[in-house]
Amino acid sequence: MSALVTQSLVKRFGGVLATDHVSLTVEPGEIHAIIGPNGAGKSTLIGQLAGEIASDEGHVLMFDEDVTQVRTHQRAQRGLARTYQVTQLAREFTALDNVLLAVNARERHNFRFWRNAHDDATAMAKATTALATVGLGAMHHATVGTMAHGEQRQLEIAMALATEPKLLLLDEPLAGMSQGESAAIVALLQSLRGRYPMLLVEHDMEAVFALADRVSVLVYGRIIATDTPDGVRNNPEVRAAYLGETV
Repeated sequence: MSALVTQSLVKRFGGVLATDHVSLTVEPGEIHAIIGPNGAGKSTLIGQLAGEIASDEGHVLMFDEDVTQVRTHQRAQRGLARTYQVTQLAREFTALDNVLLAVNARERHNFRFWRNAHDDATAMAKATTALATVGLGAMHHATVGTMAHGEQRQLEIAMALATEPKLLLLDEPLAGMSQGESAAIVALLQSLRGRYPMLLVEHDMEAVFALADRVSVLVYGRIIATDTPDGVRNNPEVRAAYLGETV
């Protein structure tokens, strides 16, 4: 059973075909990366997978269940957790409180947070374990606005992990990072390998080739190749369309 399957997924914006019959799979335990130039349709595809953008054609399946018409929060309840290209954090709250918000949102107890989230042993255990997993175990009470950019990225991954996901959708987790911060996130994702299937959208080719089991290349809304990192790196069509080489 595949963790994620898209079948001929299409999204049109007027006369623009943003995703052009995209079919791909993410297998259990796999890190599957999507790369492509700006304007290739990556953000649209992520929105379709998360349920934020309605597809015009095709299907999305999670663990053999057709979720094409399922809303975003319902996909989350089924185990889909995502991070964003621009961090979605409550900057005035602590790291711990941000993770607790994610836990309660996953359980659909959004307003319980204000009453007794810190007294909820189960929620606290999930939150503290997630923070420790991403290397923020000593920063429970740090205010998000005071944290470094890389730490905020780690926190966003902790929020995803605390929801006990079955599938991770990672939208450019290395965006805006220094080399050292990027290396830390790559090491974190490596440590999660095999525990969660991941669909990774990323511009950092060094990170992609270090992390991915398979890579799909999206150009003008269409997947032109899916292969191992080495296979993609040596594909003449990919090198011409994405790496800018003449073949």
